[in-house]
Amino acid sequence: MDELFIKMKSLIAEKLEIEEDTITLDSSFRKDLGADSLDTYELVYAIEEELGITIPDEKANEFETVRDAVEYLNTQVDK
Repeated sequence: MDELFIKMKSLIAEKLEIEEDTITLDSSFRKDLGADSLDTYELVYAIEEELGITIPDEKANEFETVRDAVEYLNTQVDK
């Protein structure tokens, strides 16, 4: 999970224009990181591009925290 979390932190920081050290696994995309619906869409697209996977919209809408996204991505990347 560590390597994936590091990639995620970098992508999140870049897309949301925030410092990487403010991002934790328990950070809420909306409450803690200030992401709106467009930000989250762009972030999901960036993750898909970076990891070469597809994230269904209904699954992406379930991501409340960074941990939610990382745990889901771990199940996809291992396939």
